[in-house]
Amino acid sequence: MSESPSGSFRVLVVIPTYQERENVEPIVARVRAAVPDAHVLVADDNSPDGTGAIVDRLAAADDHVHVLHREGKQGLGRAYLAGFAWGMDRGFDVLVEMDADGSHQPEQLPHLLTALEDADLVLGSRWVPGGRVENWPLHRKLISRAGTTYARLALGVPIRDVTGGYRAFRTSTLTALGLDDVASQGYCFQIDLAWRAVQRGLRVVEVPITFVERERGESKMSGAIVRESLVRVTAWGLAYRSQQVGHALRRDRAAV
Repeated sequence: MSESPSGSFRVLVVIPTYQERENVEPIVARVRAAVPDAHVLVADDNSPDGTGAIVDRLAAADDHVHVLHREGKQGLGRAYLAGFAWGMDRGFDVLVEMDADGSHQPEQLPHLLTALEDADLVLGSRWVPGGRVENWPLHRKLISRAGTTYARLALGVPIRDVTGGYRAFRTSTLTALGLDDVASQGYCFQIDLAWRAVQRGLRVVEVPITFVERERGESKMSGAIVRESLVRVTAWGLAYRSQQVGHALRRDRAAV
């Protein structure tokens, strides 16, 4: 991959939306300015506030902006999976996850794309040296750090920010992950995909980002999302550790 996403590589930034009419136009404009050759796909879950209509207007004026109208609110994971499928069907080489609320800085996208030269998956990380979070209360930081730490320990994942949602995938990486059986949402969706990449021996690189809390609109974070992550990661962790024990026992028997 070259330093710029121009040339033979086609980049698609997937931005899921639900009730983001105040944020969607500025974030699309910032992406287009930061990486002019990249395309943007807004996957809108039939937002009642007219987010989809705003993107329709943007798409009519710019052939690098697209909108995927979905039937209703089905969760972050399904929105990304639909966006990935849309991009892969149209021959994009790199697919990027980005939030609509401005928390992921489009101006840092070139750093993720450059890092993808030597990686299969690049994670924008808040918790590596140089990464930081702005305007988050202490309890949000604690929840995020605790969630990442728990997932790392339970799954044996050597990633500092396994729940982060600013990511750049090669299309070949998504193909290798086996997305057909992904059912997780929210934080858990991000953990799931990162863990799959590690399990398959893919090259995962973290680059520092500045995460900025949204200024407009309401956060989609909820207790249900946190609980889903806890339940699923615990189940995955138990299965993973049980598998490790089984492998160790078989090795011991073979050595006797």
